Amino acid sequence: MQLNRKKNPNSLFITFEGGDGAGKSTLIEELNKELQNKGHPVLKTRAPGGTAAGQLIRAILLNGGEMPLAARCELFLYLADRAQHVETVIQPALQGGQIVLCDRYNDSTIAYQGVGRGFGVGTVENLCAFATNDLKPDLTIYLDVDPRIGMNRLQHQRNGKDRIEAEDIHFHEKIRAAFLEIAHHEPSRVHVIDASKSREEVLAQARSLIDVRLAR
Repeated sequence: MQLNRKKNPNSLFITFEGGDGAGKSTLIEELNKELQNKGHPVLKTRAPGGTAAGQLIRAILLNGGEMPLAARCELFLYLADRAQHVETVIQPALQGGQIVLCDRYNDSTIAYQGVGRGFGVGTVENLCAFATNDLKPDLTIYLDVDPRIGMNRLQHQRNGKDRIEAEDIHFHEKIRAAFLEIAHHEPSRVHVIDASKSREEVLAQARSLIDVRLAR
């Protein structure tokens, strides 16, 4: 069965990607407030963890190493979260005419598991398409930052690291390169913002990108 996104032309599916410490959560929260203040119906969500089942999956995935996971298990847990998230939260919101702001989506799985864990971009792309019934974002905003800057930000924000954050700097550099490659191949969907700029500059650029999509 194919999910039908064309039932409501007012819907907009926006995903946010970036390395750890890029500032996605802050940006999404600010955009959520702005859009709601303008009268837009907005759903703010995240992956993993956007459903009750997803919260349990997230707890397993981001455990700081106390529960070792095989790489394939990690991949399929992300895919399970994605399948539940799309079918029970994202798709209904889109059919109801909402703007969906989602912190991470398929591009993260392609970058982290396809490239970072070495399963291959093509293989993970196909699995993501199956898990989401090929639901694609209308717009993806990628916050690009040097992994060293991102990890330094995290050290000042909280204590401890999750499973992914605990990987070495070479892993995170590989992930950054993977995201930039995705953006290079899909320039009409993926827009890169320099996340080393001020919070105000990043917000202004993201706001401009969304305004263009809303005007269509």
